[in-house]
Amino acid sequence: MSVHDPHAWDRPVRDPAVRRYMPSWRWLTEAIWTIEHAFGRARADARPEEDTRVRIFLILSMFSVVFVCLALGAANAALLKPKAAGGALAHPDAVVRADIVDRNGALLATDITHYGLYIDPAQVWDRQAALTQIKRALPRVPSAKLRKVLFGDRRLIVMPGLTPQEKVAIHDLALGGVTFEPEDRRVYPLNGSARHVLGMADTGGQGVTGAELAFNAQIREAGLAGQSFPLSIDLRIQGVVENELARAAAENQAKGAVAIVSDVQTGEILAMASWPAEDGLNRATSAHYEMGSVFKTFTVAAGLDTGRADMHTMFDASKAFMIGNRRISDFHATNKVLTLEEVYLHSSNIGTSRLAVEMGPSVMRDYFTRFGLMDAAPIELHESAKPTRPRQWDDTTLASLSFGYGIMITPLQMTAAMNALTNGGYYRPLTLRKGGLPGVQPRRVVSEQTSLTLLDLMRRNVARGSGGRAEAPGLRMGGKTGSANKLVNGRYSPASAVGTFAGVFPADGPVGTRRYTVLVLVDEPGAYPKTGGFTSAPAVGRIADRIAPFLNVQRRDDAYRTALGDKVPQFEDVEGDGR
Repeated sequence: MSVHDPHAWDRPVRDPAVRRYMPSWRWLTEAIWTIEHAFGRARADARPEEDTRVRIFLILSMFSVVFVCLALGAANAALLKPKAAGGALAHPDAVVRADIVDRNGALLATDITHYGLYIDPAQVWDRQAALTQIKRALPRVPSAKLRKVLFGDRRLIVMPGLTPQEKVAIHDLALGGVTFEPEDRRVYPLNGSARHVLGMADTGGQGVTGAELAFNAQIREAGLAGQSFPLSIDLRIQGVVENELARAAAENQAKGAVAIVSDVQTGEILAMASWPAEDGLNRATSAHYEMGSVFKTFTVAAGLDTGRADMHTMFDASKAFMIGNRRISDFHATNKVLTLEEVYLHSSNIGTSRLAVEMGPSVMRDYFTRFGLMDAAPIELHESAKPTRPRQWDDTTLASLSFGYGIMITPLQMTAAMNALTNGGYYRPLTLRKGGLPGVQPRRVVSEQTSLTLLDLMRRNVARGSGGRAEAPGLRMGGKTGSANKLVNGRYSPASAVGTFAGVFPADGPVGTRRYTVLVLVDEPGAYPKTGGFTSAPAVGRIADRIAPFLNVQRRDDAYRTALGDKVPQFEDVEGDGR
């Protein structure tokens, strides 16, 4: 190759000795040059057949390159594509929303494919005949909507949510212009059971209320992974609770009722029911109540925990307690000096009022805050409502607070507070997650000794005090009654009341014993008596008796039951507002 040849770089180098030392890009240049001039050489050499072969070769080469690129792209998408949203590759069983199951795997909610019914009237031959046939095959279709679409001028949806059977019935009519589009629809196979716990999801696959909303993201993630989403609810316990709550409401001719069962060690809600379920109100999370003498448990706990009182501290209940012009009395008056134990067992308004006033506003506010009575119950449900708190903390307010007036809380708040008093003294958030909330550190609210003392006191209250009707054979029931008149036109009316029983079982054993709280509240009972010892305590005892086998709680009598024999205490539980 001469350095004086101006076209030297336009021709391929044929000398092997030179080709060996050519840079790699020169090979590409030479290949392109050869292809570019192949047609010219073929024509110059009068070899048209070579011209044709080169053209065919080029076309095949181009198709081969395109095919290889497509194949590489497909392989990259299938094997090397980053993980899908949610952190996992798509599962063959992936769905928009996972099934919701109870703690034992029983189905609570699932997606089932339904169909939207669409009609294009332009393709319907006989519209009046089609209207008649569709209405006969699908009676629940809205007649006005069907007629409007059939005699309209464009394709519209007539009705969403057709079941597979309904779709087949319409399809078999073989009508022109009738089509179907699949849609996932959330169904709850147990109908109303656990309705307020589960809530609902919309047709777009988003949670709207209840657990469906609270765990919306987790349910969708589980669905993408082809898994179910378990709740803490035990469907067997839920069924018992709903059954006994309906019975209590019917027997007491009540306006409404609530029941909650919880594991005190984990905060798991095992059952939650609001009656009547049909009205859509979840009274456990959203309704506020003054709960009466159940609050004496918190007042006594504060007194014991601060050292201001012990079980032998004496309180003068021989006469009414006067705060200014306000007279506080006991509706089941003993007219004597009482120990703290007797104050609790006799549900003395005078005794707890004296203790609360002695402790003062800072102590009472502090312990009410510790017990979670000043804020919404910590649980995943968005419906959990804040309480109605007192605006001032003077002596008369402290007296009212000591026996459950002047503050309105939700049943969930009461459950969380009772859990803390009966699990060794730790406040844990309530949860609908199976196994409890991961990574949550409980906070101590009372000492271990205070918790054990309260457990023993609540057990005595069932064995010898106002909670006798909550006794369940061998389960060592403990708890406290509560009764409160409701405000009607600015005044407390005895005709409109709330009866509550907050129970725990088994109430004996060391800290760490597996225990369960059972709360029943009956709202505005129509039958007499209206107090918690009559309206709610029996339901708590029946619930505990029926669910104990599911919880593996062993039955045995304790010292209190042995001393009682076969007699069930019938202490007259009469409580009022102390006014």
